[in-house]
Amino acid sequence: MTTFALVHGAWHGAWCWDPLRPELGRLGHDSVAMDLPVEDGTATFRTYAEVVSGAVDRAEDDLVLVGHSLGAMTIPLVAAERPVRALVFLCGVLPAFGDDPEPEPVSLEPDDDPYRHLHRHTDGSTSWPDAGVVGDAFYSDCPRTVVDWAFARMRPQNSTGLWSAPYPLRGRPACPIVSIACEEDRCIRPAWSTWASRVRLGVEPRWLAGGHSPFASRPRELASFLDALDSEGYPAEA
Repeated sequence: MTTFALVHGAWHGAWCWDPLRPELGRLGHDSVAMDLPVEDGTATFRTYAEVVSGAVDRAEDDLVLVGHSLGAMTIPLVAAERPVRALVFLCGVLPAFGDDPEPEPVSLEPDDDPYRHLHRHTDGSTSWPDAGVVGDAFYSDCPRTVVDWAFARMRPQNSTGLWSAPYPLRGRPACPIVSIACEEDRCIRPAWSTWASRVRLGVEPRWLAGGHSPFASRPRELASFLDALDSEGYPAEA
């Protein structure tokens, strides 16, 4: 049995994994999810990693870290401190290790940029104004009931401390790495995922259909995808 540690992204919480966890359980796996301190403007990626490490403290070495979106920045820091079986970057904001080059900027038309809707607050935090824009950005292939469920649980995100210093790791952790990207992702664009997976992680992305939140739109398919990776064996270290 593998334990999947599920690390959420910006504005979210452990709740976002609720549709996926029973599907992993059905396939014989355990899972753990945690709330990162996304409202705390003093928190750094190391702060986030400490929260994840505390949540998996009693897990055996057969641990797979899954980082979604901004959560992908946290999982390498955990792997640098404890044994893990693999890192899975899911629709990830992929870290630049050391002197990794910056990508060409992705050109977006103003009406195609989901982040234009963000409310920016005086304390440095951001939030989303309504379920409609959240659905367009994060849950574009989900029914409205799922969009409303997610929007009601979303939290302000204060990333001030996250970007106050260079990324703490100079190189990739010495463990197998998988990058999963979604073909219709409106937050992490497929072209950028392809570039960053190759340059920053040293792997080719593996593709799922749909938008940015497959844990909500197709949890059974995602669970089966993770199970197949686990059964077939993860790739050699990147």
